[in-house]
Amino acid sequence: MMISVNEYGIDVFEEMMDNSEELQVGIDELNNGTTIIDAGVEEEGGFEAGLYVARICMADLVDIKFSSVDLGTFVSPAVELTTDYPVIACMASQFAGWRIKGENFFGMGSGPARALSLKPKELYDEIGYEDDATEAVLVLESNVIPDEDVAETIAEECQVDSEDLYIVVVPTASIAGSVQISARGIETGIHRLEVLGFDINTIKHAHGIIPISPVVGDDLKCMGSCNDCIMYGGRMYYAVECDDVEELKGYVKNVPSQNSRDYGKPFYVTFKEAKFDFYKVDAASFAPAEITVNELNSGKTFTSGKINNAVLLESFGVETL
Repeated sequence: MMISVNEYGIDVFEEMMDNSEELQVGIDELNNGTTIIDAGVEEEGGFEAGLYVARICMADLVDIKFSSVDLGTFVSPAVELTTDYPVIACMASQFAGWRIKGENFFGMGSGPARALSLKPKELYDEIGYEDDATEAVLVLESNVIPDEDVAETIAEECQVDSEDLYIVVVPTASIAGSVQISARGIETGIHRLEVLGFDINTIKHAHGIIPISPVVGDDLKCMGSCNDCIMYGGRMYYAVECDDVEELKGYVKNVPSQNSRDYGKPFYVTFKEAKFDFYKVDAASFAPAEITVNELNSGKTFTSGKINNAVLLESFGVETL
């Protein structure tokens, strides 16, 4: 039986509403019936809110817990992720593959609703996944609450009624935003493997641990530091079934962010040099710092990449007193 990422995600959304006071999030219903959870725009949000947002993004198919990593100068909070459904959780659901624009709104859409809107369709064709849920739940990375027009557009794309649409909004420049971006570590590694030509359907299990960035400024600066957590501090582990072990070694070697021409400086610096144009940034930058792959049939394990605490500390703007 095919797992419905929207059904799983809506269960977490309802749990989030039930615990809204403790999570310091707000709940609102638009005039068209769409339910909105504010996880950091006008409300406080926090670590636990970010964990719930990440659970929704990954359709609750990943065990997420808080941990910590030693960066030398200080111990940083981190997220630890484990899943036996990496492709469905990360690519069918979590991947931020939907740019949503309105008259006064822009946000990156991720989470289960993408499986109904098929954003992007070629990815769903590649992994052979479909969802026929009659309700949709979407996470929007934005510092603006969407209005009825934006919600109507999303509902139409998902082919659901507006009252059956559930949206979580989380700004990048927030603690919840930092948590949910770090929780994209496994997804980033899978996406990089896919870009390199690896058959991601052979990925059976995954684990990762990624530092959580402090809030360092506005959305652009926080986007930089949050990406750096994955690029310079993210450690991923995948269990795969791959017929060609020698070919697999090449993929493992080429995945880590150290293969990027822009490696060695905070992402915000790179992005600014590119005049904030993503298309001018080397795509190899969007990768974890370290990757380890266990090939299940041969029993062989390969690892590549390295952690770079110095760039993370620079990105975070840490001052030692």
